[in-house]
Amino acid sequence: MICLIFFIINSGRSDTLNHSESNNTQVYKSEVSEKKNNDLTNHPNNSSQNIYDENIIRHRHYSFVYSEIHEQPLWVKYVNTKQSVSSKNFKRKNNFRTDPLVKTNSASLEDYKKSGYDRGHLCPAGDMAFSEIAMSESFFMSNMSPQHPSFNRGIWKKLESKVREWSNKYDSTIIYCGGVLDSLITTIGPNNVSVPKLYYKVIYCPKIENGIGFILPNKKCDNSLENYVVNIDSVESITHINFYNNLPLNFQENIEKNYTLNLWF
Repeated sequence: MICLIFFIINSGRSDTLNHSESNNTQVYKSEVSEKKNNDLTNHPNNSSQNIYDENIIRHRHYSFVYSEIHEQPLWVKYVNTKQSVSSKNFKRKNNFRTDPLVKTNSASLEDYKKSGYDRGHLCPAGDMAFSEIAMSESFFMSNMSPQHPSFNRGIWKKLESKVREWSNKYDSTIIYCGGVLDSLITTIGPNNVSVPKLYYKVIYCPKIENGIGFILPNKKCDNSLENYVVNIDSVESITHINFYNNLPLNFQENIEKNYTLNLWF
């Protein structure tokens, strides 16, 4: 699988890329572990999952598919606009609580207590400050995934900030993110919440007709965000999820295979 990721990364880069391929290769050799199949790594789907299906749970400002096995989403989708990320009218209240829309019950506060892991937002609270409802919804436990404190408060936070910058610069972005749920560190709490080894985020910007992906290890990351860039195809390969499949096929294939780094960094 690592070799597959390397191949897709290298084949997906635009000619406008200026830095060397070897830098990214070294990062992935040291920080992306090869996936193993064991009792902790059961994935509910062996083939690509269509993200537009009857299992989608929709809140007012984000949507997701929940994995009861892992007690967290397979993916979370949200849309940022220039107007939404510029509005900072509502502050976070940290009202973490179970999600009433998850019929099988979501993870609980007890699961994270003394676990050593943060309740890491997938749909960021920082992107939901435009609305009291949006901010409140972002604190449902169904929007949380166990993240190492240095990861959650470090590079994951930096990536969230960059996405807001891109949303402001390019008018809007469509984002999917989550943990890679067939590559786990452990489980925590009474509900055995899975702790992913890796997290992903993919971003598509309609204005520039370009997309970009990130795969990041759930630990302190000292490298810059550029070192974790991949094309969207590589994220689909390790998550088994087919993103943006409502777009025309030829267009979808192009934005998922190729990215132009200097549009993003």
